[in-house]
Amino acid sequence: MAARIAQTTGARHTALLGLGVYRPARVVTNDEVAGAIDSSDEWIRTRSGIKSRRFASAEETIQSMSVAAARDAIIAADVEVDQIDCVIVATSTHLLLTPAIGPRIAAELGMIGAAAFDISAGCAGFCHAVGLASDLVRGGTSQHVLVIGVEKLTDALDFTDRSTAFLFADGAGAVVVGPAREPGIGPTVWGSDGTQHHAIRQTKDWVEYFDEVADKGTDSVRPYLTMEGTAVFRWAAHSLEKVCREAIDRAGVSTDDLDAMIPHQANGRIIEIMARVLELPGHCALADDIEESGNTSAASVPLAMEALLRTGRSEPGDTALLIAFGAGLSYAAQVVALPAWN
Repeated sequence: MAARIAQTTGARHTALLGLGVYRPARVVTNDEVAGAIDSSDEWIRTRSGIKSRRFASAEETIQSMSVAAARDAIIAADVEVDQIDCVIVATSTHLLLTPAIGPRIAAELGMIGAAAFDISAGCAGFCHAVGLASDLVRGGTSQHVLVIGVEKLTDALDFTDRSTAFLFADGAGAVVVGPAREPGIGPTVWGSDGTQHHAIRQTKDWVEYFDEVADKGTDSVRPYLTMEGTAVFRWAAHSLEKVCREAIDRAGVSTDDLDAMIPHQANGRIIEIMARVLELPGHCALADDIEESGNTSAASVPLAMEALLRTGRSEPGDTALLIAFGAGLSYAAQVVALPAWN
């Protein structure tokens, strides 16, 4: 007779317990990036909604920004470091294939022995990681999970590329996911459309690049991030309403119950379209951090969340819809109760 394998069960409910963010010190205006792409402040604002963004210095790394955001999230969550037994880092700009940055972040935070790993789901990575973290806690695999969304996109940009140079920026945001008395994280609705993989991509893979180096030497061009903006815009405008409505329905709420909507800060016009088609109520705050932070990919949702809380447009405990989409094309959404923040 086969041995009976024991099963684990975890918390009945989960929530975002605490939030922390890190914004690089350097503020970069549209005028600073416009010259290299033959553009202007007006053109950039009109097409993206961006007024400024943050660029990290050489000393502001993926690891240092993550650790800073994580420390504030842990303080806000009112938990001890040794209560966190898993770290999930959502990023596309840790430019080492191995090892992952997660274990190094965990070690610097003093989380000896904690599980730690990275995920790559582009701009949707943070919402993917929140869903994973909630399931880990509910399943009993973890007690508390630290989720980090972090990017240093300036390491991946060609500043002469008109499709990306004005858009992307740097930063980090972190939340602690843990057990709660009441449901604080709704079911995650996620997926991908690999037929659109070309819309946001690296210009070439590293093997191609090294072959070029061997053939052309210093004339070879390194890989950069590039994007087909029109394709992304059309896909998002056409596909995301269904994802948002499913996340709202699965959470057992209605749009009238939403106190805030926090979409990935991809483009101001996409954000406006999403709000309009969902017919959000007048009291629902709409995150617009893209104006000051640009598109920070996996960091954009937690940064936008912090901006709403910091400015008083939202409060801890408010019901918010999170929705993110990006390279893949991948997407994920969930309804959450907003966390305490530091």
